[in-house]
Amino acid sequence: MKYDYLVVGAGLFGAVFAHEMAMQGKAVLVIDKRDHVAGNIYTENRMGINVHKYGAHIFHTSDKEVWDYVNEFTEFNNYINSPVAVYKDELYNLPFNMNTFSKMWNIRTPMEAKEIIKKQADAEVDRIRKERAADEFEPANLEEQALSLAGRDIYEKLIKGYTEKQWGRDCTELPSFIIKRLPMRFVYDNNYFNDRYQGIPMGGYTALVERLLLIKQDDEKSSLPGSITVKTGVDYYDFVKMEGNIPAEPFESVNGDSFGRILFTGMIDEFFGYKLGTLEYRSLRFETEDLPDVDNYQGNAVVNYTEREVPYTRIIEHKHFEYGQGKGTIITKEYPANWKHGDEPYYPMNDDKNNKLYTQYVDMAKEYPNILFGGRLGQYKYYNMDQVVRAALDMVAAQ
Repeated sequence: MKYDYLVVGAGLFGAVFAHEMAMQGKAVLVIDKRDHVAGNIYTENRMGINVHKYGAHIFHTSDKEVWDYVNEFTEFNNYINSPVAVYKDELYNLPFNMNTFSKMWNIRTPMEAKEIIKKQADAEVDRIRKERAADEFEPANLEEQALSLAGRDIYEKLIKGYTEKQWGRDCTELPSFIIKRLPMRFVYDNNYFNDRYQGIPMGGYTALVERLLLIKQDDEKSSLPGSITVKTGVDYYDFVKMEGNIPAEPFESVNGDSFGRILFTGMIDEFFGYKLGTLEYRSLRFETEDLPDVDNYQGNAVVNYTEREVPYTRIIEHKHFEYGQGKGTIITKEYPANWKHGDEPYYPMNDDKNNKLYTQYVDMAKEYPNILFGGRLGQYKYYNMDQVVRAALDMVAAQ
């Protein structure tokens, strides 16, 4: 069959792009090497609970156009992300706010909190300057940057261990630019995001992507000018005829399908056979437990563990994303991991070295005007979900 587009990857970026192309009358084939659509936002229903299989995803945005767009395909609940942090036997609210400061220092007012933070931060800056015999303070690493912004108490209890687990390195070995600022909210408000709109799709994210891909549609959405065909369990590198590491032109599949253009949402360096080198990522490992005899494991959807000695960074209790009340619960522990070839890449390591390498791959991609690169891996950028939707819509507009 002849298609206008081959979309490689049935995640959110690919699904939005495919839908909008079909709206314009294009024929689109979407493939994914996994056996399901929705990429890393995939949710599967078990025990009546929508489980976020690849980590917690909370949709939040201040972009009204994006919010209105996703609400065309599903109804969102009013979930507000309010994580809790555990340090030893102490519980703290996140983000850093007056509930956090009140618990930490037994104070009440914003003025008291600001004074303590400033006193501790100034003391750390003075100490570092004296140790270096320097007149000016310039943070040499993430630890010094965080101490200069938050002081010793917040750094030791809520930043240090969690950050070291996330990055797999001591804070003294991490560059200071990772923490350019620390949001301090001097109000009693545990809403983690400042965005106006936030929530979780009722029924899970998989249903949202299925509607975008026309797999599951209401009547008014079922007849678009174009068409979308979806094939899962299909590896791009086995499916497309290649000339070396690059698709042979004109683009064809091994089955005889043809494509006018390709949208690739996988790793851009892998696409080019790592010709210029390998881009680096951090990965994650998940341990999920079904607890049919426990109704409520931790009382909150997200609980962070900030001690480095605790190997996981957080525990997710999935039923609380959708206010589940039924018997039984499901939890997932998240373990940060070093990334290697074959692992799922989650967080791009956007330091100077990797960003420079990515720019070189972008220059290489300009030689192939009929191949587009999108999404977190194709554009080597950490995206929130609303940014994925926005980037996909912008790419559609540029076609």
